[in-house]
Amino acid sequence: MKGVVLAGGTGSRLHPLTRVTNKHLLPVYDKPMIYYPLQTLVDAGIDDILIVTGGSSAGDFLRLLRNGKDFGLQRLNFAYQEGEGGIADALRLAESFARDHSICVVLGDNIIEGSVREAKQKFDKQRRGAKILLKEVRDPERFGVPVLENGRIVRIEEKPKVPASGYAVTGIYFYDPSVFDRIRVLKPSDRKEYEITDVNNSYLLDGHLTYDILDGWWTDAGTFESLWRAGNLVREKALSATPAAALSAWIYVTRRLLMRSEAAMPPFTSPQRATWTAASRTPLLSCVAT
Repeated sequence: MKGVVLAGGTGSRLHPLTRVTNKHLLPVYDKPMIYYPLQTLVDAGIDDILIVTGGSSAGDFLRLLRNGKDFGLQRLNFAYQEGEGGIADALRLAESFARDHSICVVLGDNIIEGSVREAKQKFDKQRRGAKILLKEVRDPERFGVPVLENGRIVRIEEKPKVPASGYAVTGIYFYDPSVFDRIRVLKPSDRKEYEITDVNNSYLLDGHLTYDILDGWWTDAGTFESLWRAGNLVREKALSATPAAALSAWIYVTRRLLMRSEAAMPPFTSPQRATWTAASRTPLLSCVAT
């Protein structure tokens, strides 16, 4: 399986920040936004990756990411999107890269807490069709929304004013090679874009679309509000690991100090020795408990 990160577009919802750079180069906590979808693919075991971008900042991706060494990759591939025709229009540029391989597509502003490795493994066994990942959200009207009946998706609606469910179709998709044939017959939507929802619905009509519920949190970062939320979520995830690591290190140091203090004890009698040992341990153990 190959990976595709779609990082084009004008980022108009983030003006004026995106007047001088591509949205996917903006910082999300301590890393550029583009790092997160790349890491999602790498964590899933995908190491042959194409980045589709565009605009005047396209060269900055190459300067930032180089050959992908920071992600343990031997190389990265790049494609340039002229203009802005929607997600499916950007994906069509990956056809020569994908050849006859299945692909995992991640939108460049999608950030997740966990991994999609299990979903990838399920799709590998599926062999054909497509798989999408759903997540329950507070504002489904901003996304593609699945209409569910008895646990089955009957259709997907693009940014409905009245969502039929509380789930959003996340920007992580698994496709077989037929995706490019499906894109070729698409017609522009009312927004004058080639919609990825239409691609997903074509698989659904053929009975070849499956879905999973994504574990952990998920967010996009395409608006000021979601960009702020993404930074906070990433920060909380990073800091949540810090107390455990600090406690582990403190316990190790404490044990070493106790061993040294006991080795340096004067030759007291047994009652005196027991009293001295207990007294020497108390401040250190109190610090650990605190």
